[in-house]
Amino acid sequence: MDVLWSPWRYDYIKGGDKPTTADQCSCVFCGVLNNSATDEENFILHRAEFNFVILNIYPYITGHLMVVPFAHLADIDRAEKPATDELMDLAKKSQTILREVYQPNGFNLGMNLGKAGGAGVAEHFHLHIMPRWIGDVNFMTSIAETRTIPEALQTTYDKLKGKY
Repeated sequence: MDVLWSPWRYDYIKGGDKPTTADQCSCVFCGVLNNSATDEENFILHRAEFNFVILNIYPYITGHLMVVPFAHLADIDRAEKPATDELMDLAKKSQTILREVYQPNGFNLGMNLGKAGGAGVAEHFHLHIMPRWIGDVNFMTSIAETRTIPEALQTTYDKLKGKY
């Protein structure tokens, strides 16, 4: 297996201290919402009333989006109905936009809840939306254990921004 050196991810994977108040939340999603960078710098495509849509900065594939609630909750069953209704509406809108912009052959939509469920950010639930193409998993992924992303995040952002 190839080793890719990425020291900037250390703070993300080590987890850090747990917050004692919502204002001190240290999860990656709350961090994006609370930092001073612009939505474009954070790759936030849209802010709704209860959720926001953001590019995954470690994408599985070009166009990999996430719908994330503003509320810092680990489990979807703890979210209020208006927030989960809006989350699903944004997922539907995102699928429509991705279909229009990228013409994929299919989609993956999913959530991983809890560390045992495979969540990379277990403390803040979110929904992944990924366009998929026939043959998008090739020898690089299956044999070399290396993923190729053919488009820069800024290019993806520019294509999708303003569509919501």
